Amino acid sequence: MREVFHQSLEEIQSRLVEITDLVTVAIDKATRAFANSDVAIAEEVIADDVQIDELAVSLDELAIEVLARQQPVARDLRIVVFALRVSASLERMGDMAEHIAQLARLRFPERAIPKGLKGTFTKMGERDVEVSRTLSELLRTQDLRLADVIRNADDEVDELHARVFEKVLSDNWKGEPTATVDATLASRYHERFADHAVAVAKKVVYLATGDWDVDEEAIAAAAAQLHGRDVDEV
Repeated sequence: MREVFHQSLEEIQSRLVEITDLVTVAIDKATRAFANSDVAIAEEVIADDVQIDELAVSLDELAIEVLARQQPVARDLRIVVFALRVSASLERMGDMAEHIAQLARLRFPERAIPKGLKGTFTKMGERDVEVSRTLSELLRTQDLRLADVIRNADDEVDELHARVFEKVLSDNWKGEPTATVDATLASRYHERFADHAVAVAKKVVYLATGDWDVDEEAIAAAAAQLHGRDVDEV
């Protein structure tokens, strides 16, 4: 029974990575569709979000089954609860990518990005894709140092998000009301996407350390312990 339980935990981790990989594809496609007014890619993102939702539900069902059948305790219980909470965040990340794609489809054949903001949204999209790829690697490897990479990228997204609002609220802004709405919505979707990734990264760190507030030195020590190395080697 113990072997079956550990196989179930491994399956849970594998499914989390699978969903995160799909979310990465979704945000990559969504940002390209938004930047280039590519309605075909936008439609792909919207259609594929169903798969992300279904996988998240399937993962939740597996986690609940493990809770019911195995009645885990201590760290094993934290792993299962962690999976339930992370799947919800990943599903929301997929929704954020879908919302961006929907904006691109809504404004087709016109571009959804207002004049003067293309560079900002390009950078924001790149950071979100980086965040998602790093999150997938974090879930795959449990390398806690990647949590800092995600947080730093999120800080950049926050700065870009603020820049969009400064632009549309400035006296020089000449955009139509629809352009203003599109810019603020898209910026918010990008910002929330990265925020969900940070929330997941924090949960990974907590799962490994049992502490929500961990400094970089402690993360390095925990990462070294998880990978069987001396702290000085990190």
